[in-house]
Amino acid sequence: MERVLLISASGAMGGLFFLWFSRAVRQQAMKDFIFAHQWLMFPNAICYWRTALAALGFVLYFFSSFQAVAIVIFTFAAILDGVDGVVARGCNLVSKWGEWLDPVCDKFTYLPPMVGFAYTGILSVDLVWIFVVIELTGQFFARKILSWMKVSGAANNFGKIKAIICFALVILCALMDANPGMINIADGVLTGCIILSAASMAFKFIPNRLYADILSMLNFCCGVSALILTYNYSFAWAILVIIMGQLFDLFDGRMALKHGGTKYGPYLDDIADFVSFGLAPAYVVIQKGGAASWFFALIFVAGVAFRLIRFVAVDKKRTDLPPGIFNGFPSPAGALIVLGASLVSNPAWLWFFTGLSTVLMVSHIRFAHFGRVILKKIPKPLFFLMSATIIVALAYLLKTKNAQMFGYMILCSAGMYIIAGRMWYRQQ
Repeated sequence: MERVLLISASGAMGGLFFLWFSRAVRQQAMKDFIFAHQWLMFPNAICYWRTALAALGFVLYFFSSFQAVAIVIFTFAAILDGVDGVVARGCNLVSKWGEWLDPVCDKFTYLPPMVGFAYTGILSVDLVWIFVVIELTGQFFARKILSWMKVSGAANNFGKIKAIICFALVILCALMDANPGMINIADGVLTGCIILSAASMAFKFIPNRLYADILSMLNFCCGVSALILTYNYSFAWAILVIIMGQLFDLFDGRMALKHGGTKYGPYLDDIADFVSFGLAPAYVVIQKGGAASWFFALIFVAGVAFRLIRFVAVDKKRTDLPPGIFNGFPSPAGALIVLGASLVSNPAWLWFFTGLSTVLMVSHIRFAHFGRVILKKIPKPLFFLMSATIIVALAYLLKTKNAQMFGYMILCSAGMYIIAGRMWYRQQ
């Protein structure tokens, strides 16, 4: 319990410091202070300081009895990872050297303690060394090749989310080290880090204009995989895969707007959406919904099809519909209602939620787009923190195999979107 309080207090103080500094750096007085103390406050200097702090924390934790001090030091070093970016952007100090140095310092902050916890039995030694190899390959070989190709090696969203999860994983390992009876989800979280690290490296070699199509293809593959898993009665896994498809769908439109795409991209996106958010959830209803399941599944599929056709043929051409606003409940959110209900409800309630989802989708109730409107209102550090929290929560659910808790979490997320989508629409 003492370590829980220590970690909570360290995280709270670090978070408050970050919020204060993010506001302060907008003031001219703070900018003047930063330029007057370059050795301490410039982004690259902060990278050096936080790496040194992490090294001190590593020594104190694994080779002394001052573990509490080490945790506080490491937490502050992790917070400084966000501070250097705030300074770089706020004071216009972004540089090529900084783009390379920042992820290097990240790796030298979280990799040594991961290795330490692997050899204390908390993390898998094999997984840790696989992760180390991928991280160092991406940093020292892939980036070199990218520089020869004259392609930016700057961190993408995969890498930023991975870094936050890695810092959280180290803190989690410290907590489990003091409480051996805790459920050990560390290897599950580490597996997520490995996937994100590999994706971060791979996407740097792919032309930007193909990002959207690749994400749509991944969404489609998730839908097909979910159908197969549902056929084999692996409902929780099928639903998890559909949610992965929703994450891919969340970003494919943003990538298309930012980097462009191919002429086949919109068709591929619509097909993927219909499979992942129409056919796959409907098949879950059929397998779990009892005698009338076929009827409600067909209604749901028809509602998703109508929703997609109306969006492409009508809503995109309307001039009275503000940008980033949906006419009717979006099909990914509609799928969430059905999927969450399938894990926590009896057949009658599942039919009710399926019908409710269908009515919301074909209605003319307007909702703000989660990716294009709501996410833009969320500060980036908070977005990356939320993403990391979701991945850690999923690792916990996979470890405990608590399908009902998973279902309630899905329903809560759908409910939160209904509230946020309506609220942000009214503010447009």
